[in-house]
Amino acid sequence: MSRWRPPAEKSTALITPQGHARLKTELDELWRQRRPEVVKALAAAAAEGDRSENAEYTYRKKQLGEIDRRVRYLSKRLESLRVVDTRPSDPGAVFFGATVELENVDSGETLNYRIVGPDETDAPAGWISIDSPLARALLKKRVDDEFTVELPAGPHTFAVLSIRYISH
Repeated sequence: MSRWRPPAEKSTALITPQGHARLKTELDELWRQRRPEVVKALAAAAAEGDRSENAEYTYRKKQLGEIDRRVRYLSKRLESLRVVDTRPSDPGAVFFGATVELENVDSGETLNYRIVGPDETDAPAGWISIDSPLARALLKKRVDDEFTVELPAGPHTFAVLSIRYISH
């Protein structure tokens, strides 16, 4: 049985200024704080002798590998991202960065979402990726537009109640 997997779908390389700053801060913290701490702990564990039965050494090696993997990913990803810090020319329509208030026509429930890049999604805060089915269906919609989108729970119909853009 092989371990081959098809490559992951390319995600949109857009990000808000706040999301970009958050990723840079994470990279900085990993490189300047966490990694040196783990390297120091790894050296101390290695000095204890037999590494084959040293759980602390094994744990620290794994932890260092995870940090290095995340640092490599963030370094490459930050280079490829395009920071979107301007409002669209037509703020009456839904585009990247919009905060949208929707009404679920089926249930009457009111929902708020902000369309952000895939690297900054936060479901509890209502930040959805521009690559998500709901965000794709929302693009270019205007206030009072109704649309139906196929979600994992089945088709849902929404009406756009308001569109806002956060000032940068």
